[in-house]
Amino acid sequence: MTDRPPPRSGLNGPALNRIYDYSLGGKDNYCADREVAIEVFGSFRAARLLPRENRKFLRRAVRHMLDEGVRQFLDVGCGLPGKGNVHEVVHARDPDGRVVYVDSDRVAVVHYQALLHAVPNATAVHGDVRKPQAVLADPEVTALIDLRRPVGVLMTAVLDAIRDEEDPDGIVRAFTEAMAPGSHLAICDFTDDVMTSCERALQDQIVTAAGLVFTSRPRSRIAGFFDGLELAEPGLVPAPEWRPDRPHEPATGWLLAGVARKP
Repeated sequence: MTDRPPPRSGLNGPALNRIYDYSLGGKDNYCADREVAIEVFGSFRAARLLPRENRKFLRRAVRHMLDEGVRQFLDVGCGLPGKGNVHEVVHARDPDGRVVYVDSDRVAVVHYQALLHAVPNATAVHGDVRKPQAVLADPEVTALIDLRRPVGVLMTAVLDAIRDEEDPDGIVRAFTEAMAPGSHLAICDFTDDVMTSCERALQDQIVTAAGLVFTSRPRSRIAGFFDGLELAEPGLVPAPEWRPDRPHEPATGWLLAGVARKP
């Protein structure tokens, strides 16, 4: 979960990037992050599974794009590094593949830069998904990513950080319009379709009290992000059900995922 505005209290307040890291067993988090995570886990049993559902989908989506011939990737709202990062999946298939990580959290970017200091064809840059033109024009991005050729744009657990009034549809459209034919877009986003009214109210209460930005959307809104693109089978489905490559726990239903190709 990434590309969020800074928490209200800096490093003394929770941040979704670090909450996500804690839920994956990472060490780059603080007491405030752990407190919110534990509260969420106690209120919603399914919440423990969400980061893993998202991360595993991300890796499967990248492998699918590699199968389709894509060799350059833009991970927008990358968050903190974890197990099976995009460049590791790509370079296991093609060492010449190119990967750029983008995040508005400078700490996340520094972590990736440290990880990538001796890795060719991969970099991390500071950028805000809300400013797609600035991201696409960043000199470090353009040095590795040739938008005249197919590119895989990854937007997993990032659109929930965009309020509706910030025009998430326009943000996604700016990236897809810049992509060459044959490019792919992967989205994994939170839906509230499976939540009861009480669960929605409790979610809003926790998020508001923590000072976080979090937006879940109905399936129809998430499907709209793929307008003008060709959805790959099986379409927009719960994240674990998108081309599973091994047995998995029952899907929470809280994350919908899909990959689409630009014709």
